[in-house]
Amino acid sequence: MIIVLVILIALFLFGIFFYNGLIGKKNQVTNAFSAIDVMLKKRFDLIPNLVEVVKQYTTYEQETLTKIVALRTKATAGNISEAEKATLDAQLSSSVNGLMVNVENYPDLKANTNFINLQTTWTESEEQIAAARRTYNSAVTSYNNSIMMFPGSIFAGMLNFHPIAVLATAEEERKNISAKDLFNN
Repeated sequence: MIIVLVILIALFLFGIFFYNGLIGKKNQVTNAFSAIDVMLKKRFDLIPNLVEVVKQYTTYEQETLTKIVALRTKATAGNISEAEKATLDAQLSSSVNGLMVNVENYPDLKANTNFINLQTTWTESEEQIAAARRTYNSAVTSYNNSIMMFPGSIFAGMLNFHPIAVLATAEEERKNISAKDLFNN
């Protein structure tokens, strides 16, 4: 009888520690996504400045600028899911990167101090977003491992914990970039 009681107490204690560990890992995932959110907000705040500086020099990229502003507006409107934020983030990154490549056609713009400072800030922001994404994916992987590996998978299923998807790179962004094509445009 004492052995059964000791086993039950041990299982109960294991359950408490496991549950608390899962809650901690889930909170780390939430915190890591919040860090991405903060970085995206910083990026969204930079966009109007970027658009205004580029507008001063060109009307050729007007369609791209309009698309960037529309994506920023949608992303900052609120009430969108984490998945929608990730999708908007990928579309925005692609559009702004395309704009930065087209800037090569405007030597005066490239030499403009405001643009150079803005471009440097943008690059730093993109690096911070990339670091935040890596942190998020690491937290998600740790959480997913905890709920998918034995014996945790048994308790996680009983406690209704579900895997969370890591942030993935869009297929378009995985394509190999041709330097020859960039310099010929």
